[in-house]
Amino acid sequence: MPAQASAAGQPALTPNALTVLEKRYLKRDTSGKPLETPADMFRRVAETIAEPDKKFDKKADVKKLADRFYEMIVSFDFLPNSPTLMNAGRELGQLSACFVLPVGDSIEEIFDAVKFTAMIHKSGGGTGFSFSRLRPANDLVKTTTGVSSGPISFMRVFDTATETIKQGGTRRGANMGILRVDHPNIMDFIMCKADQKLFNNFNISVGLTEKFMEAVERDEEYDLLNPRDKSKMGTLNARKVFQRIVNQAWENGEPGIIFLDRLNRDNPTPHVGEIESTNPCGEQPLLPYESCNLGSINLGRFVSEGAIDWSRLKGVIHDAVHFLDNVIEANKYPLQQIHDMTHSNRKIGLGVMGWADMLILLGIPYNSDEAVKLGKKVMQFINDEGHAASRELGQKRGSFPNFTGSTFDKKGALPQRNATVTTIAPTGTISMIANASSGVEPLFAISYVKNVMDGTKLVEVNPTFEQLAKERGFYSAELMEKIAEHGSVHDLDEVPADVRRVFVTAHDITPEDHIQMQAAFQYHTDNAVSKTVNFPNTATIEDVENVYMLAYKTGCKGVTIYRDGSRDEQVLSTTRKEEKAAVAAIGTEDDKHAIKRERPKALKGWTYQMQTGCGPLYITVNEDKNGLFELFTTMGKAGGCAASQSEAIGRMVSLAWRSGIQARQVIKQLLGISCHCPSGYGENRVLSCADAVAKAIQAHMLENGYDLNAEAAQHERGACPECGGIVEHEGGCMVCHVCGYSECA
Repeated sequence: MPAQASAAGQPALTPNALTVLEKRYLKRDTSGKPLETPADMFRRVAETIAEPDKKFDKKADVKKLADRFYEMIVSFDFLPNSPTLMNAGRELGQLSACFVLPVGDSIEEIFDAVKFTAMIHKSGGGTGFSFSRLRPANDLVKTTTGVSSGPISFMRVFDTATETIKQGGTRRGANMGILRVDHPNIMDFIMCKADQKLFNNFNISVGLTEKFMEAVERDEEYDLLNPRDKSKMGTLNARKVFQRIVNQAWENGEPGIIFLDRLNRDNPTPHVGEIESTNPCGEQPLLPYESCNLGSINLGRFVSEGAIDWSRLKGVIHDAVHFLDNVIEANKYPLQQIHDMTHSNRKIGLGVMGWADMLILLGIPYNSDEAVKLGKKVMQFINDEGHAASRELGQKRGSFPNFTGSTFDKKGALPQRNATVTTIAPTGTISMIANASSGVEPLFAISYVKNVMDGTKLVEVNPTFEQLAKERGFYSAELMEKIAEHGSVHDLDEVPADVRRVFVTAHDITPEDHIQMQAAFQYHTDNAVSKTVNFPNTATIEDVENVYMLAYKTGCKGVTIYRDGSRDEQVLSTTRKEEKAAVAAIGTEDDKHAIKRERPKALKGWTYQMQTGCGPLYITVNEDKNGLFELFTTMGKAGGCAASQSEAIGRMVSLAWRSGIQARQVIKQLLGISCHCPSGYGENRVLSCADAVAKAIQAHMLENGYDLNAEAAQHERGACPECGGIVEHEGGCMVCHVCGYSECA
């Protein structure tokens, strides 16, 4: 059930939402203590975004507008994208979620793009690229009489740069990489993430053309074109290429597909440029140097007495468009080129969350014709009213500067403030804050188990379901635990049939149902719809192919699929020693508790000397057949507090490893702890004995072939890398529904 605001205008937050806000959104001091409340944050955002009204009307009542924005946000009727909540009114001031950068066919242009990527990721944004302009591998480079290394090689540069920035302590950077299907290196691109240790900072999608899809349907050859001069470089069978895309998506969910011609069919400013790429989750096609400024209406908040309150929804749509247009003015852009292009087109993306909640409150099953029809109706209303609001702003403030020559101009339309108005984005974290279902996705679970810090387990239940169960008299703690184990109520006779019919989850519905809903919202959305089509593990390659073709035939602009457990199996089969040890430690006992590995009589070990402020510390790391097992420390100076504390650290590290805790988690806890007597300089600086232990473990792992970047492997198996909670595949991204972690945040 959508969260309600209190009468005093304070946000009604669930414990999960409060945790997410305190950890990721609120201003904090250097010790991590919050300096503002959630209400303070919402007020800060509302006042900052209301301020630009003065630019267009010196007599504007900014305080009254700020109050209106505040009420819209604090009631969770509407929330802007995460960067706006985090950064509005703060020094960084970067309010956009993501950007598209051009990648030109020269070393200078390529490394300019790498530099710009670093600047964007530093500011907290994600980036999309098309590598289709890069000449193919082994093509002639006239300036050096050498040969090109091709787009895949340069993608590695971007991936490495993103990884380096991420390890530097900034917010995780996410990338989208797209290559046209007629690029000569397309087969290498399709397979570039087959090894899941590669390109972990990229989502990838193949840019399909109408010509290619027609060739697929006719089982014909199509031309490969050198982007350098558009010369023909051979042909491929379209159906075989399409089959390779499908096979790889069945294997691990990537690549996705993007229908490029459809993106450009709806490009409102073709005279400015061609759309080549999207943001990391695929819902926002953008020209080079454009940014996306997004926000979502919480549909579950607009059901009153079993019906949609269309009048109140209209008012919030108009206020939300006003808000998002002001975001463009209040934003501090990381690059001047982005500032200029964003202001020239003024694209905004108003979307939705809480769609599954709305259907439940109306008593409509997600997987029904009635739901699909209502989806079209709701999105048409939002799109029509959103454009009406944009026209009103256009009459007051003027059209977007590139209006002349745009598709609006050619149709003789009234002034338009924004080149696009609507986008359906994934809303993983903001929907957690609002206690709403994500985007246009079905519920991810009716009930699930949340592990808390002291090792206890709490059963989290969908509040609407819990309330209904109590009203209908079938609620019990035992039933809620049973539902958490099943993840669904679909086959539980204890739940009345009419309730089971309405409370469906992502895995209760067919892949075709997912596509039909995506297509319903796409029909009245300017940009695109971010959605993940979930498949059961038993799905066949043909099932995936059918859904890809259905997405094409129903007018979708792209599609991302995930077959349950597909990445899990591959990661476990190729995982390095540390992950195998952690899996082995879990065991198969009924209570699911970790099983401490017993110590063999003999173990192989390595000893590392680390210079600390208390003298040399000798750190021995021992391994058994499964990997890291135990750690001992010896101080160069006998006795003393440092020696005893180091021994204690060694014992705790050993216990952690033998109980299945990953080494990278140990490193994370110990690295950077400082004492009054550090040692060394630069890369050799050791802050304390604990820091020395962490650095020794790091060195050992690097020297012995362990994968320090186990984060991806961990969350691919369904566990959040930060809290161990459930992660769900949504909109081409993985989101934790416990702590709010998102790989695309």
